[in-house]
Amino acid sequence: QVQLVESGGGLVQAGGSLRLSCAASGSIFSINAMGWYRQAPGKQRELVALITPGSGSTDYVDSVKGRFAISRDNAKNTVYLQMNSLKPEDTGVYYCNINFKHGPLNRNSVAWGQGTQVTVSS
Repeated sequence: QVQLVESGGGLVQAGGSLRLSCAASGSIFSINAMGWYRQAPGKQRELVALITPGSGSTDYVDSVKGRFAISRDNAKNTVYLQMNSLKPEDTGVYYCNINFKHGPLNRNSVAWGQGTQVTVSS
């Protein structure tokens, strides 16, 4: 079993910053990708940022480019999301996600965090 524990959400004024953390634990052999998704009220969940732990390559949704930065600590199986210059439209529940393998011969699996609320006031 794999658990993802998120932290760092909260209430912040527009222009402020927050840092989200997500620590993965459990039966993990390797991680293919780690990402952050968000879901605003009445909207579908969307991918915000993605990182490949091995190469460190990153990808972002256009609306956060230049403001958000995703990073990882491979030794701790932890992924971070630094969010700067926050806007009210960044408000939502942020979910951590990993694509991983339980073992070298296992198929890829996906795990989700419980979600952390980010609210940006104008």
